[in-house]
Amino acid sequence: MEKFHIVRLGCPKNDADMDILRGILENKGYKYEENAENSDMIIIDTCGFIENSKKESIDTIFEYNSLKENNPALKIIPIGCMIERYYDEFREELNEADGLFGVITPQMIVDKIENNEFFYKHPFPIDTYKCEYRYIPETPYAYVKISDGCSRKCAFCSIPYFKGDPKSREIEDIKKEVEFLIKNGKKEIILVSQDNTLYGADLYGKQSLPKLLNELNKIDGDFWIRVMYLHPDFINDEIIDAIHNNDKILNYFDIPMQTGSNKMLKAMGRIKMRENLLEIVKKVRKVPSILRTSIIVGFPGETDEDFKELLDFVDKVEFDKLGAFIYSPEEGTPSYNFKNKVDEETKAERLDELMSLQKDISNINLKKFENQIIKCILEEENDGVYIARSWMDAPEIDGNVFFKSKKDLLKGSLIKIKINETFDYDMEGELVD
Repeated sequence: MEKFHIVRLGCPKNDADMDILRGILENKGYKYEENAENSDMIIIDTCGFIENSKKESIDTIFEYNSLKENNPALKIIPIGCMIERYYDEFREELNEADGLFGVITPQMIVDKIENNEFFYKHPFPIDTYKCEYRYIPETPYAYVKISDGCSRKCAFCSIPYFKGDPKSREIEDIKKEVEFLIKNGKKEIILVSQDNTLYGADLYGKQSLPKLLNELNKIDGDFWIRVMYLHPDFINDEIIDAIHNNDKILNYFDIPMQTGSNKMLKAMGRIKMRENLLEIVKKVRKVPSILRTSIIVGFPGETDEDFKELLDFVDKVEFDKLGAFIYSPEEGTPSYNFKNKVDEETKAERLDELMSLQKDISNINLKKFENQIIKCILEEENDGVYIARSWMDAPEIDGNVFFKSKKDLLKGSLIKIKINETFDYDMEGELVD
């Protein structure tokens, strides 16, 4: 029985893929090996989005390749986004790899391995998969990928150039996967893709995220669904209403607005300007909701005045959650050759100033929840301290809720916590029976 190990890098979309891949391999009789050193095959799912993620992927490949010193028969097989983006270069120069797969479906990876074909780059368009088998993660939540690819072509983003136009999975297939996960104890389902507002346009002739959400909301059970990655240019009233009106769908809006300067929005290739974004905020918050965004600082041409407009925008909106990133020039994207580059020191200073502002905003926003009872999901226990996550917080990127209890609580349970104290991003409370 061949033993395999999977190394997961990059975004939750990769996690979703690797849960499917592991499930298919195990169904075929392969055995998952937690200790990479004892495996026969290590599959490394790479990320090729920005420079730091590419460096991490390359470093990881060489790190695991060093295991061959004690296990010469070990196969190292990098796969995924970075391989797709630079396949020809890696095929020629990465002699350490025993296989290379670009962005292909988990089933195709298994088929190739079974046929002893270890090098393959899929031509456009990419494919999506049906979920016949999948690994059930130990976490209380699971990522479910509803489509792959993107046609938005924002000036800073390389994804459309190595993934191509979006391909959506059928609603029934997604629903079956979610039902399977709920039956096996998952309490949170997180829908992911490059842009969830695109979902279904290729299959059903129009944006179909509302239809998908309406169907998933019919599934029996005590669980919740979180929707990530909603492009601001294409979020619409129907999508907002579907999130607001379905009781199992969390009122959590992840809308990456990137900047608050109209000049920068135009340079980034965005359609909706600052005033349009503020209108979206108003519609989202007509029902109590959590609003998360992503911001890029240091985009080419960003002046001090543009940055001040960004700070003013963030201060005005008072985002509940905000992630910020320093602009990374990516070859092949329109912005790669833009002039008026911002120097690295200025980028770092702007990032610090932005996150200092957001810390203050978050602190004030969280104080509103003191003495309130909030529904949470129990994540783990550490030396008598339980770590939970509220419905307002996505895993790995948002905050936590800490509490102590003498009860023996089951990981993954949905619980209620009375919030006693709040901090910059986290909260502390007590269990409510």
